[in-house]
Formats: sequence, C-alpha cells, structure tokens
Amino acid sequence: MHKKQFGQHFLHDPGLIRRIVQAIAPRPGDALVEIGPGEGAITLPLLREHGRITVIELDRDLIPRIQAAAAPLGELTVIHADVLTVDFTALAAGSPLRLVGNLPYNISSPILFHCLEHAAAIADMHFMLQKEVVDRMAAAPGSKVYGRLSVMLQLSCTVEPLLNVPPGAFNPPPKVDSAVVRLVPLAPERRHRADPALVERVVRHAFGQRRKTLSNALSGVATAEQIRAAGIDPRERAEQLEPLQFVRLAEVVAAEG
Repeated sequence: MHKKQFGQHFLHDPGLIRRIVQAIAPRPGDALVEIGPGEGAITLPLLREHGRITVIELDRDLIPRIQAAAAPLGELTVIHADVLTVDFTALAAGSPLRLVGNLPYNISSPILFHCLEHAAAIADMHFMLQKEVVDRMAAAPGSKVYGRLSVMLQLSCTVEPLLNVPPGAFNPPPKVDSAVVRLVPLAPERRHRADPALVERVVRHAFGQRRKTLSNALSGVATAEQIRAAGIDPRERAEQLEPLQFVRLAEVVAAEG
C-alpha cells in the first residue's frame, strides 16, 4: 500500500520498465544506486541484469518485501535513510555512482540539488519526475519555463529527456504526466570555476522577480555597472540569459568584492 506522506506512486507498466532499464544499460562494474525503490519495479529487473544494486529507502515497511523479492536475483544493499541525508561522495568511495530513481514528486527539486552537491562522485542519473519538472530542467533561454532549476542543472550536467510516462503506468495513478530524464555531470574541465554559492545567489535573485529587469531584480546583489561589465544589458530579464552569463556576472561581482 502506498503512503501519501512519502509521495509514493509505484510503477507497474512492464513495457515502460523494460525501456527504462534499457536506457540505463548497466555495465559490469557499475555502482548502481536507486533512490526510493518502492516495491522494486525497476530494482528487480536491474538486479536480474546486473547482479548488484544499493537502494535508499525511507519507508521501513517496504524494506523486508524488497529484500525477499531480491534474494534470488543478486546482491541487494539497503540504506534505510532520507536520501537528503545520504553522503553520495562517501558512498561512491572512488567508484562513480550511477543513480536511478522514481523520485517522490513532492521533494524532487531538493533531491536534484542534493545530487548536484555530489556531482563529482556521480557518473550519471536516470530519474522519473513530473513531466513539468523535466520540461523546466531541459528548457532553453527564452522559454516560459526556463528558470533557476534550468540554469543550475545545465551548469552542472547535460540534461536529456528520454521518454514520457502516462499516469496509468503507476499505482495509484498520479494526477500529472511523468517523464524519464538522463543527467550526466559535466567533466571537470567543462565545469565553471566561479564560487557556487555566489552563482546560486545571483540566479536565485535574478529569477526571484521574473518580470523585473536584471538591474531591479539583482538590486543588492549586483550593480548595473557590474551587470554591464559582465557583457549583459541591465534592462534584460533573467530568462533571456544563457546559463554561463550568470557565471560571468558572479565572477565580476566576486572580483569587485
């Protein structure tokens, strides 16, 4: 039985499960980690194919069931915890993780940002999310749904929507469409060198009042002169900027103290 407080919707469509496993395409030696395995819809096929997987599950009532189902298939390691408390860098122990999960829709953004904090320890991520969230993650500048989530993710990862999932693929059906997305952290040489906290602050303020010009939205964070020094027109709005323009602005602000 699903528990509303955990935002649980269990995937049951065999065709979609097969396509998701094919998209993940586990390879020998992969360190697979699943967030929120639920009743094992994705866990068990992955375990059958790969032989080993670690799962992070908060609902202790689900753990004995998935352990019993997994026993004949391979090696299952269970971490009973809130994923937001899990140190993925320590868990990786030098072997980059491949994260998988049908993320609880009520806390999907915090989970994504938590994963980004450990991007250097992650090889890739295949997540099922609300389709609206995936659209925001992959949005380009100028789009109505381009925003803070788009910028912060695209500065750290490539974002590739893979397939749409209708409500009927779940039990109980959610009230929204879902989608599977692949996130691949950028190689170290492609990551920006600016202060991450300052970049986040600039982006958060820029999109905090979308209808305002950057000069007004960033009042107290960056002056009009600093915005111009970054090669940006202070009269523009946040949704017009490419992700790296926010980085450039943060660098100018940092350089001027």
